[in-house]
Amino acid sequence: MFFRRRQTHVPPQPLAYDEPAQPQRLSPRSPNEAIKPTAAPPPPERPERRRGGLLATISGLLTFAVAVAIAAMLGLTLFQRQVQEPGPLPADKVVVIPSRSGTGEIAEILKREGVIDHVGLFEFAARFGGRPPLKAGEYTFKAHASIGEAIDTVTTGRQVQHAITFPEGLTSEQIVVRLNENDVLTGEVGEIPPEGSLLPDTYKFERGATRQQIVNLMREKQRRVLNDIWLRRSADVPVRTPAEMVTLASIVEKETGRADERPRVAGVFVNRLNKRMKLQSDPTIVYGLVGGRGTLGRGIQRSEIERATPYNTYVIEGLPPGPIANPGRAALEAVANPSRTKDLFFVADGTGGHAFAESLDGHQKNVARWRQVEKSRQTTAPDSVDKAEPPADAVAPRASAFAPPTNAYALDGATMAPGAPRPKAFDASEGTKLDPLKNKTYDLGSPKTVPALKQP
Repeated sequence: MFFRRRQTHVPPQPLAYDEPAQPQRLSPRSPNEAIKPTAAPPPPERPERRRGGLLATISGLLTFAVAVAIAAMLGLTLFQRQVQEPGPLPADKVVVIPSRSGTGEIAEILKREGVIDHVGLFEFAARFGGRPPLKAGEYTFKAHASIGEAIDTVTTGRQVQHAITFPEGLTSEQIVVRLNENDVLTGEVGEIPPEGSLLPDTYKFERGATRQQIVNLMREKQRRVLNDIWLRRSADVPVRTPAEMVTLASIVEKETGRADERPRVAGVFVNRLNKRMKLQSDPTIVYGLVGGRGTLGRGIQRSEIERATPYNTYVIEGLPPGPIANPGRAALEAVANPSRTKDLFFVADGTGGHAFAESLDGHQKNVARWRQVEKSRQTTAPDSVDKAEPPADAVAPRASAFAPPTNAYALDGATMAPGAPRPKAFDASEGTKLDPLKNKTYDLGSPKTVPALKQP
């Protein structure tokens, strides 16, 4: 009986990384001999990774950015402090920035005018400070204004406001003359506006505005005011159109400079129109002679009282063909809603106002009192005052349209002694050295500011 020899499987030994595998020879072993395991070699050592590279670069950039941010914050704080520091200007000052001036040019102008010290700092703040663009114009810089405040002043566009005043009663030609005398306005007026189309008032404007712009503004304002007043007029007023209301208001305006008297003077004219009496207003004589020039430069002569012109209300009946001046709002209001009286006459009272009367007899008494005032003034006048000698046929300026003249020019049968002086209230000397309108600032609507006329 044959027996097969029992073979035991021997697992392969692990190979070391540093030794090449060698074939093993099997030595004869006894059947009872066990196979001893062989120890495995240690694992190979892994190469150590190098630190640095991209991570180090990022870390360095972050560190640099933090340093730059800190430096920027410090620089911004210092910049803001310098921008807000008080400037060198000792007192408020007006500076004109010409049109089309760049940032650098504006900085140089402000440096030259003593507003700022640092041109470069101003330019940098103006360009990169997040403010609106600089604007040309005329600005007021406050004393010790900082660079920031100076930039705000030029960027806001709040320029210096100039004003020009036109007293009530000026003709359109006189208004244009006053516009041409203003050296802040520019340009020329295209043509003389129609008489009565401008509203006298105080108008504000900025440097560089044109004279024609002011004229357009006056015309537009007059249209608005006239339309508003016309809608509120009394039904008893004998005017058919807004143009007629302006014409009558212009006569009222030239007859009195007192605001409290305008409604009553308007009432006199309305009463005379309703009675178909001639208005007999001295200012209409002057306008008929000189037109828009508005002044004779002297008193009215006897021959001129009865000289026929389209405007002479001593000759024509009713209203003249158009206004004789530009009336103000108060005169328009007075005509639209005049005082309800029976007055038909008025004459100067010696205090800057007028005395009114319903009858000719009462009017003659008022005239007599006015003559006493004139006589007392002549006797108390100093001898050193120079008096211009009037022309041979001149008459003294008349008290009003309704002062009784000489016998040859009696009003409604009124008589007076031959050669007696005429009372004075209306002055035809506008434009001369006696003209109170040479004062460009006073308000004719306020009796407190109306200067007294000098005696010729």
